[in-house]
Amino acid sequence: MKTPTSIRVWDAPTRIFHWLLVFCFAGAYLTSESERWSLVHITLGYTLGGLIAFRLLWGVVGTRYARFTNFVQGPAAVVRYAKSMANGKPQHFVGHNPVGAVAIVLLILSGIAIVATGYAAFNEIGGEWVAELHEVSSHIMLILVGIHIVGVIVASRLHRENLARAMVTGSKQGSASEGISRVWVSVAVLLLAAVFAFWYLQLVAVA
Repeated sequence: MKTPTSIRVWDAPTRIFHWLLVFCFAGAYLTSESERWSLVHITLGYTLGGLIAFRLLWGVVGTRYARFTNFVQGPAAVVRYAKSMANGKPQHFVGHNPVGAVAIVLLILSGIAIVATGYAAFNEIGGEWVAELHEVSSHIMLILVGIHIVGVIVASRLHRENLARAMVTGSKQGSASEGISRVWVSVAVLLLAAVFAFWYLQLVAVA
């Protein structure tokens, strides 16, 4: 039997994406009703769209556990994992578990809906119903975020591992053969640079 050790699971771009998405959605949601902060709301909304576009690409060409093919599974896998959690003996996955994968897909889809309807509403495309759909989409995403947080807490307790901390450090317990060999800090730096450059250009445009 192999002794578990600390292995690298989440690459740097995946972690940077995750926390930037948290920041952008929270910021955009909190500024959604304020005319004074409308530029911040719009900027964070566009940033959220760019982050999702990056994640879709990284989900294809990224490292092992960032790829959609690694964690997006069928309904049967989701049901099996849910049953194992209900029994108090959840199946162990080094990367995202099947239920977590559903949450991630739904969050991405709701994010796309938010950005698309927000863009249309800002440019007065489609009428009032688009603005209403934008608001509904943001509420749906907030609910999904809440469910995701509860799921992380529950899974962390059942698996006896801090899943939120793992998304900060990038490390979890596992066998050496299960870890990724490279965390791609360079890509994470480029992602951060692109975000900060966009924010700067937005600031300069209204200065």
